Amino acid sequence: MKAGKVSWLALFIALSAAGGMMKVPAPVSSVALDSFPALIGAALLGPAAGALIGAFGHIVSALFAGFPMGPLHAVVAAEMAAVMWVFGKMYRSGWKRSALPIFILLNGLMLPALFIPFMGMAFYISAMPAIGMAATINAMTAYVLLPRLVPLFKKRYGRFYA
Repeated sequence: MKAGKVSWLALFIALSAAGGMMKVPAPVSSVALDSFPALIGAALLGPAAGALIGAFGHIVSALFAGFPMGPLHAVVAAEMAAVMWVFGKMYRSGWKRSALPIFILLNGLMLPALFIPFMGMAFYISAMPAIGMAATINAMTAYVLLPRLVPLFKKRYGRFYA
């Protein structure tokens, strides 16, 4: 990986950490606005970079919250990496209109459902509105920023956007 791309990766991880400090009121205090830098990173730097940013962003957000779900945060980080990879693949393959709704569906509804066996249905029902709201806010922020950033990024750093 080239030094320039590593620098951009570090910048988006730092932005994700800053977003991790902006919490959404939820039963689990690690729900935050840490995903939109990963969405932007996945679109600009590629799916693998977005996956890395998403995983680190969640771990940092959970760290700020005191790891309320303990080792299950490693599972959430892996889920976030997978979702960001899917988003990056879709966005860069020309499915721009579908990529963000799929992100909201996966991150806001599907991934929390995987924790029903561990945490119970009551946890899912109580956490889903806040997680869905955070996913929607993250997606809308990326929706506003991406059309403005992608052309600038391609023009200035086209070699990274390959």
